[in-house]
Amino acid sequence: MSAAAGGSADAMTATRRAVLVVDDDEKIRAVVRAVLEADDFEVVEAPDGQTALDLLDRNGSSPQIVVLDVMMPGLDGIEVCRRVDHETTRVLMLTARDDDETQTASKQAGADAFLAKPFSAIDLLDTVESMLRR
Repeated sequence: MSAAAGGSADAMTATRRAVLVVDDDEKIRAVVRAVLEADDFEVVEAPDGQTALDLLDRNGSSPQIVVLDVMMPGLDGIEVCRRVDHETTRVLMLTARDDDETQTASKQAGADAFLAKPFSAIDLLDTVESMLRR
């Protein structure tokens, strides 16, 4: 699935509850999208880190939240997190790597929250909503 098929970059500027979901696993992106859209978020998808950065650069405006996988081909989530404008965008690391080293690297890269896979829909929504209130 292309990033454009997962939603338009213009969606990030069209709403205040915009989320960019970045994961190389199409099924994970679909689940995260379904959970967030059920709570009235506008969701744009990217299948890898470079596509996510391209969407952010091309858009001229950032989503409020980026949900970001750590392990992806090419640019990994830690590197993408380092490049996100943390003044305007919060980052939730969503990863199967639930170890201290990954959590520390995520925090050092600027991540605002960390959620391990497998995750519950309630935990995902609670975390995203909490991030918006900060």
